[in-house]
Amino acid sequence: MKLRFLRHFVSGVTLLVMGAFPCLAGEVAVLKNGFAIKHERREIVGDLTRLYVSADGASFIDVPTAEIEHFEPAPVEPDPEAAANSDKGAGARGRAVAPSARPTPNIADVVNEASGRYRLDPDLVNSVIKAESGFNVRAVSPKGAQGLMQLMPGTASQLGVPNAFDPAANVDGGTKYLRELLERYNFDMVKALAAYNAGPQRVEQYGGVPPYYETRAYVARIVKDFNKKKIAKGQSAGPQNAAAQNKGAQPKSRTTAKHTSKSGTGTTVAATAR
Repeated sequence: MKLRFLRHFVSGVTLLVMGAFPCLAGEVAVLKNGFAIKHERREIVGDLTRLYVSADGASFIDVPTAEIEHFEPAPVEPDPEAAANSDKGAGARGRAVAPSARPTPNIADVVNEASGRYRLDPDLVNSVIKAESGFNVRAVSPKGAQGLMQLMPGTASQLGVPNAFDPAANVDGGTKYLRELLERYNFDMVKALAAYNAGPQRVEQYGGVPPYYETRAYVARIVKDFNKKKIAKGQSAGPQNAAAQNKGAQPKSRTTAKHTSKSGTGTTVAATAR
């Protein structure tokens, strides 16, 4: 009886110790919506699971733990040269090469590709996705906005996104639209985010962030999440540095809807608007 109790006690303590430390193995987090996030390690932060998508821990994504279905080992990356030689050999022998199954989309890759294409900070795009859809590919708002970055059907059509539930197309369109808004407002991040939520006409009508609780809370939520990422990295997160990575563009940012303040080792964006 004592031996059985001791065995259960040791087993329980082992599980607690394992849960207290971050996972260090490369793996994939499969979300309940079918999306997958490849990461190097993870750790629990309150009710969130922080997924580090880079080996040095510089980039991470916070996902509600309740939205994670399970974890599985990351697939082994094939050797391109070996695969090419194998395909050539199979062709020479007249054997057909079976097509590979369509891989589960990886949000880190999708965001990085779109951010690079439109010269935006991927941390900003990730913060927008978190606020818009919580990384839910099939998310639909009461107003009809769809997908990860919540594109309205008309906006999606204008941006050339035929299927708003295609993660790559949706994030590409949303990132393109965010870049257009940043350019429109002289890279004023607060105004651009407000326009993404409430529409450019409302921002221009009120000369800044419109007096809507939803929009003000939305902007503050994204700025807070974005700043948290930058503070964790110890990098500069000024509006121009964070929003646009275009070396040739150095626009003078207006200060009527925002200001910057020093925090830690980097500059963070304050969500103060008037």
